[in-house]
Amino acid sequence: MTSLPQFSLFSPAKINLFLHITGKRADGYHDLQTVFRLLDWGDTLHFQVSKKQFNPKDDFKSLQLPISLNSEVTVTADITDNLITKVALALIDAVKSDTQLFETLESLPVIDIKLDKVLPTGAGLGGGSSNAATTLLALNKLWGFNLEQQKLIEIGSRVGADVPIFILGKDAVAEGIGEKLTPLSLPLQHYLLLNPNAHASTQALFAHPELRRDIPALSVSDIQGNSEGYLDRLYPPFSNVFEPVVTNLVPEVKQALAYLKKLESITNSSARMTGTGSSVFLPIPEAATPQIQTYMINNPPPCHAIITESLLR
Repeated sequence: MTSLPQFSLFSPAKINLFLHITGKRADGYHDLQTVFRLLDWGDTLHFQVSKKQFNPKDDFKSLQLPISLNSEVTVTADITDNLITKVALALIDAVKSDTQLFETLESLPVIDIKLDKVLPTGAGLGGGSSNAATTLLALNKLWGFNLEQQKLIEIGSRVGADVPIFILGKDAVAEGIGEKLTPLSLPLQHYLLLNPNAHASTQALFAHPELRRDIPALSVSDIQGNSEGYLDRLYPPFSNVFEPVVTNLVPEVKQALAYLKKLESITNSSARMTGTGSSVFLPIPEAATPQIQTYMINNPPPCHAIITESLLR
C-alpha cells in the first residue's frame, strides 16, 4: 500500500532590528522601513495529504474547507479566522485568476495540517504570519501549482504584512507594508529574548497620537551599508517607533526591557522591542552567554526568557 505524501516544515520567528514609519498611504496603511531577522526558534507544521478531495471551483464559504487544522494549542476560536486557513483560500483565489491553470483543475486533496505551537501570540515575533507563509509554501507544492516565489509573496501580502518575509526565508530590508523585500547578508547573532504575557492592540498602537509616523525614509543602500547602527548597538537614526508608546501603555513590556538594559554593560549591545511588541531582545556575544546565564539564575527575569540565535539558511 502506497502511503500518502507527508512532510514537516520549520516555521521560524522573526525580530525587527529597527522599525520606522515613514508615512501614511492613501489606502489607510502605513509605509514602513525595517530589517527583519529570522530566528532559529519557532513552530513546526506537519502536512499530510488526505484521502478526501475537494473541488477548487466550489464556494468555500459554504462548502468544505481545503485544509483541516489541528493543534494542541487553541490559536483562534474560529478556524476560518486563522491565517493558515486564510492563506489556503487566498492561494486558491489566486489560482482562479490564472485561467489556463484553473481550467485544468478538477479535484485536489484536502491537506491535514498539524501545528506544533511554540511561539507566543501577540508577541511581535510573527508567529501567525510565519505559520501562514509555511503553509503557503507547502500547499503550493502539494497541490502542484508550482507558483514562483514572487507570486507567493504577492498572495501572502494579502493575508498579512509580515507573511512575505517568511516566504522569502532570509533576512531582509522591508519597505512598503512589508512586501518590498531586499535580502540582506548579516552575521550570525545570539539573542536573549523575553516574552511578557501582555500586549497592546496593534490597531490601537497605529492610531496612538504619540506614535511617530514621519521618520525620514532611508535608501536601501544606506540601510545595507550602516548595519553597525542597528545590529548590536542601536544608534540614531535607527529606532523602533512603537517602543516608547508600548512601554508607556504596557508595564510588563517596560519591566522586561528594564531587565535587559541592566545587561547592556556586559553585552555592549542595545536592548529593544521587536515589532509592535510585546517581546524584547538583547543581542549577546556568544562568549558572554555563560555570564548572562549566571546573571539570570541569580536574578530571574520577570517573564519567559530564551537564548536563541539568528537563522542561517
